[in-house]
Amino acid sequence: MPERRVTMADVARKAGVSPTTASFALSGRTDMRIADASRARVLEAARELDYRPNVTARSLRTKSTQTIGFVSDQITTTPFAGDVIRGALEAARERDHLLFITEAGGDRAAESSLVHALLDRQVDAVIYASMFTRYVTPPKELFGRRVVLLNCLAPGFDAPSVVPDELEAGRDAARALLGAGHTEGIWAIGGHQAIPATPEGIIAGNERMRGLEEVLRAGGARLDGVVECDWDTRDGHREVSALLAAGHRPRALVCLTDRVSFGAYQALGEAGLSVPGDASVVSFDDQDIASVLRPALTTLKLPHYQLGRLAVELILGEGPLEAVVHRVPMPLQERASIGTPAAG
Repeated sequence: MPERRVTMADVARKAGVSPTTASFALSGRTDMRIADASRARVLEAARELDYRPNVTARSLRTKSTQTIGFVSDQITTTPFAGDVIRGALEAARERDHLLFITEAGGDRAAESSLVHALLDRQVDAVIYASMFTRYVTPPKELFGRRVVLLNCLAPGFDAPSVVPDELEAGRDAARALLGAGHTEGIWAIGGHQAIPATPEGIIAGNERMRGLEEVLRAGGARLDGVVECDWDTRDGHREVSALLAAGHRPRALVCLTDRVSFGAYQALGEAGLSVPGDASVVSFDDQDIASVLRPALTTLKLPHYQLGRLAVELILGEGPLEAVVHRVPMPLQERASIGTPAAG
C-alpha cells in the first residue's frame, strides 16, 4: 500500500504549533506575527517529514493551479526549435509553474480538443505557438482567456504576440555588407518569400527583404537583383549556379536562410569562386550548419530560447495583457563569410 501523505497537521504536531501557524510559516506570509523560533521549528519539521503541499487544495484556496498550457503546431518535432521549449520551461520553473506541452500537428480539430483538455485541467493561461512566424486564427475556446501568441500574429485577437525582429535583422544584414564596403553587385537569393508560399516565408521573407532594401538604399547602395525561390539547399545551389552561368558575378549574396547559403557555397565552389574572396555571403537563422561551413557563415540568429522565455514572462506578469507585438532581436553572428568587395 502507498505511504500515507504527510499533512500540514503532521507538521504542526511535530513542531508543537497550531495548524494555522504552520500554514502561515510554510507559505511565507508575513501578515501574522509568528515567533522566529516557531517559524524555524515548522520549517525543520517540514524538512524532516518530507512535507509537500497539497497542490489541489492550494489551487482551490488561491484560485491558481500554477500551470500554463502550451499549444503548438509542430514545434516539438522540429530539432532546431527545441530552444523555444527550453526557454519557456526554464522561465516557468523559475516561477514555480508547470508547463503542459501539447502539439496539434496542424489539425484544427485536434487543436480544439487539446485546448479543451488544458482548460478542463484549470490551467492559468495558454501560450499559443507556431513553428514559423505566420498569421493564425486561434481556436475560439481561447477568446477571453489569458493568452500569449508565440511566433505568430492574429490581427483582431486580444493578446500580445512574441515574434523575431525580422525587419531589424534585414537591416543588420545590410549594415554588415555596407560596413565591409559593399555597394554594388549585391544579390538576394530566396527573395521576399519562399516559393511556393509557405508559412515559413510569408512574414520572414517580406520583413527581411524590406529591412535589407531600406538600409542599402539609405547607404547609397542597391540590390542588383532578387531571385525568388524556395528556401532549401538545392534551391540555393540551382539559382546561384544559374546566376553564374548567365554571366553575372555577384560580389555579395544575401541568402534568406542558411540552407540557401549552403547551396550557394557549393555553386560558387564549383565555379572556382571563393567565399569571401570573390563573393561575400550573409544569411539568416543560425542553424547548426552555419558554424561548420568553411568559411563559417555570418548570419542573423533566430532567438528561439528568448522567444519561449519572453512568452512565459509576459503571461505570468502582473495585470492585464496588452495586444501589442513584442519583437525579439536576432543577433548578428559575425564569422568569416563577409570580406571586402572583390576587384573588377
